[in-house]
This record gives sequence, structure tokens and C-alpha cells, in this order.
Amino acid sequence: MQLTKAGFPAPAIVSSTEDLAQLCARLKQESFVTIDTEFVREHTYWPELCLVQLGGAQDVAVIDTLAPGLDLAPLADLLATESCTKVFHAARQDLEIFLHLFDVLPRSIFDTQVAAMVGGYGDQVGYDTLVGAITGATIDKTHRFSDWSARPLSKAQIAYAAADVTHLRDVYLALRQELEKQNRLHWADAELAILNDPATFRPDPRRQWERLKARTNNRRMLGILREIAAWRELEAQALDIPRQRLIRDESLLEIAAVRPQDAEALARVRGVSRGFAEGKAAPGLLAAVQTGLALDEKELPRPPRKPEGAKPSAALVALLKVVLAAACEANRVAPKLVATGEDLDALALGETDGAVLQGWRRAVFGEDALALLRGEIHLAVDGRSVRLIRSDRRDD
Repeated sequence: MQLTKAGFPAPAIVSSTEDLAQLCARLKQESFVTIDTEFVREHTYWPELCLVQLGGAQDVAVIDTLAPGLDLAPLADLLATESCTKVFHAARQDLEIFLHLFDVLPRSIFDTQVAAMVGGYGDQVGYDTLVGAITGATIDKTHRFSDWSARPLSKAQIAYAAADVTHLRDVYLALRQELEKQNRLHWADAELAILNDPATFRPDPRRQWERLKARTNNRRMLGILREIAAWRELEAQALDIPRQRLIRDESLLEIAAVRPQDAEALARVRGVSRGFAEGKAAPGLLAAVQTGLALDEKELPRPPRKPEGAKPSAALVALLKVVLAAACEANRVAPKLVATGEDLDALALGETDGAVLQGWRRAVFGEDALALLRGEIHLAVDGRSVRLIRSDRRDD
């Protein structure tokens, strides 16, 4: 077996169905396989998969998914194998690609970025940073922005792509050992649950309007915005073009406000060209405007804002942030994983049914947060750190 200078198996280029089937048959027998993808998305709605990298104990392979006649069924079979853990780093985009490609998510997944947050390596730590922290190796970033759809691939591109799954094996083994020692594997499993839900990667088109953050309390406008944003999402998917290329956010907001009835009025909207207004897509957009106008009052969405009088105390939220930071520092876990700003606002407003008061989060931070709100702890500076002192027991 040929090895690279770093001691890893030399990467093999897989471009035939037969070679892919043999590779996946071997990898299915292993306890885990590392996976990464390279894709382009600048001109399409759906990512165009260009490469899949697989790392095993004896195999490092770069699958040329654009190779003529290549059937990816053996890869789908590998991804569905329950007994083999699929290890990714920052898996969301990879999983979205596989869900779109095979209409099912990979089974038995592990995300080293999530595990690193649980293990105290910081918020959303990058792959190269994590590799450096755990293995001491340096990742060459030269080809990070390559056009992976261009052929032929250079040897340097192939080496870069392969590095994404070779070092990942060492990272996975080290992180898993750390989490087992800290009794935190179940923490990581709880966070990975969202990545096992297809709905995570298939957002509801009728909720896309919420992303636009319209600054209005006009429910009719919001109803029209909901309809036209949903139309854009489905139309962009059908045409396989980026939603912003179909029509920009700013134009959708303007359309919802001015409610054009015909192509002439649509062409006067800022950012909408006459070519678009008179093109094939415009009738669908105008029909969505009419749908929004025809909605019954009770069907109109409400502004996504907090009720009057529900603004939390800024000082109390600031104290909760200090408690969160201190708790996460003591437990070596990323604060972003434990609680969001919205979680802290909810606590300050007296809400007690949030995720931060469930499971391991309650043990790490939730109990201390509740004690702070009850006035049962105070904060003290201990050297260069903050210490939480409970008022109901003597400080040692």
C-alpha cells in the first residue's frame, strides 16, 4: 500500500461504478468511515455534487461524482449501513446534499464540530483549527475556493480533498475518547438529533417570509409576503436557480407593499426588470399576490414580535450571560451550544419550559440560572475567573 508523506494511504480516484462498489463493500465492514464533499452552488438552488471523499483504515478515496456513467447506488448503500458510523465535520451541507441525492439521510452520523463544542473547543470550530489542536498537523488552504466542477483535477486539488478525511479519522478517535472520559457522549448524541431529521434540511416554503424580517405590523402585507416568498422558494427549486437570482429579497418586500396587479405594475417595482415582468415566471408571482389579497383576515400571519411589555431587563440578561460564561468555562463547553440570546431573554422573562432547562443543559447552566433568578447565588471574582457562590450554604 502506497503512503503519503504524512503516513496516510495515497488517495485513489474512483470514477467507475465497479470501483465504487468494491470500495464501499470494504468500507461497510469498518466501524466508522470519514466523509466529506466538494460542491458548487453559485449558479443553482441545489448543490452540484462534484466530489465525495471517503476515509477508511486502509482506503482514502476521492469519488469523481461527475464521471460519465457513474452510478452512486453503492455509496447510498454505504451511507445506509447502520453498523458503520459516518463521521463528518460541520455536516449540515453534506447531509443536505445526500438527502437531495438519495431522498434519505445517512444513518449513524457523528459530527466532529458538534463534538468539539461539547468537548470545550469553542463555538463552531473550523476543521483546520481542530486538526491543529488535536493532531498538530497543518491543513493547506490553497485550494479551498477551487472550482470543483472543472476537469481535470490537479494532483494538488486531489491531495487537498483527501486531507479532509484523513486527519478527520484521528480527530474523531480523539474526540470520542475525550467525550467518553467526560461522560458527554450522550450530550453529543442529543445535539446530533436535529441532523437526523429530514425537516432540518427541507424548510417549509410557507415560512420563508419570516427570514425577510419585514418591518411592518400590516398583516395583509405579511400575508402577501408569505405567499410570494413561498412561490419564489418553489419556483427556484423547480428551475434549480438561487432564490436571489430569481428575484431579490428587497423586491419581494416591495411587491408585498405595492401589490402589483399586472405585468406593467410589476415592472415598476424596484429591482424587477421588464424582462422578468413580461416573462414566464411573472404570472405565478402575480397569482401569489392575488392569493395573499384574497386571504381571510383570520388566515393572515401575525408579526413575529414579542408582546408588549415582554422586554427583559438588560441588566438581568447581562448577569445571566456572566453566569453562562462562568458555567461553560468551568465545564469546558461552548456557550453557544448551551444557550442562545433568545434563551437568556426567555429566562429573564420567567419562562421555564425552554431547552436550556432540559437534560444536560439544565445541569451545566439551567440550575445556576434559576438560582440567580431566585436570588440564591452571587458572583465573585476569584483570581482571573468568576465564581458562583450560593447564599444558602457556607463558602469553603
